[in-house]
Amino acid sequence: MSRRHDPIGSPPELRADQPFCTIGQVAEFLGTQPAALRRLDELDVVSPGRSTGGQRRYSLNELDWIREVLSLTEEGVTLPGVRRVLELRRRVADLEAELAAARLRLGEMH
Repeated sequence: MSRRHDPIGSPPELRADQPFCTIGQVAEFLGTQPAALRRLDELDVVSPGRSTGGQRRYSLNELDWIREVLSLTEEGVTLPGVRRVLELRRRVADLEAELAAARLRLGEMH
């Protein structure tokens, strides 16, 4: 279970993948507009969780992704390009985890 300090003030036992933050809180924290966050969701760039009432709830991991999206768009990358960059980064992370597991298995064999 991943735990980190949250600058928004959430409880320290909150998991990094646990949705808790509203769209308004995220917009204020990151200095962006709620409409921009809704657009990221509509374009499937960042997909927040939903409350029982259907409201968007963002996790710490998603806050990190949004920061990265904002950074990339400030550099001139289009949203479709951002989506592709994020997909590739996720794939690289998955492949690195697979490689580490394979190395561990090989190490156990010797």
